[in-house]
Amino acid sequence: MRKVLIGAALVLVLAAFPAAAGTSVAAHAPLRFDPNKKISQSTSSNWSGYSAINGRYTSVSASWKQPAASCTSAATYSSFWVGLDGDGSNTVEQTGTSADCSGGVPKYYAWYEMYPKFPVNLSLPISAGDSISGSVTTDASGRFTLTITNLRTGQSFTTTQTLKKARLASAEAIAEAPSGSGGVLPLTNFGTASFSSTMVNGQAIGNFSPDRIDMVSGGTTKATTSALSGGTSFSVTWKHS
Repeated sequence: MRKVLIGAALVLVLAAFPAAAGTSVAAHAPLRFDPNKKISQSTSSNWSGYSAINGRYTSVSASWKQPAASCTSAATYSSFWVGLDGDGSNTVEQTGTSADCSGGVPKYYAWYEMYPKFPVNLSLPISAGDSISGSVTTDASGRFTLTITNLRTGQSFTTTQTLKKARLASAEAIAEAPSGSGGVLPLTNFGTASFSSTMVNGQAIGNFSPDRIDMVSGGTTKATTSALSGGTSFSVTWKHS
């Protein structure tokens, strides 16, 4: 999760756990899928993107263009990331960027998270329109390397972390509406987030028959995911009723 201050209250934001796809479960439960299905379309209350499942995953990487936040006076939140686990498992190892709104002002920043540890916000400068790349790799023995790079500025951050109980059950590239103690937070109008070069275990994510996820909550579509192009590229588009 990542910490977000809303007024005087500190809200814990869970970047790790999307709501269940097509089922009704407690808040912050991880997505769970039919282990026998191949290509499919799912919905989540706060994830939109692609997730490779039904395997063991040791690396994921992607590039994306940092979306521009369209802000009103409302506080809103959005995150864009790559990660291992979190889809059918109760850990997640991820790095990404955010586009939040506070007092009508957009806030852009990078972060990494090794859930259930707290997230770490980074000093890596991020601006709307920047080209970002992120990767998460593991030696499959509990050691993880997380890297995020601003390709426009050439600045990069890398950290090595340990999480022995990671199951390596999924690999994903996701646009997310983060969740706080009261549930899923309002999603920033981010327009379109374009992901490219999405690779899993050194191959195009399309080779793994990944699950395509749209963000739908309470009957309202919040974000939609395009079809894969070339097995590695897709876009997530913000929607609102």
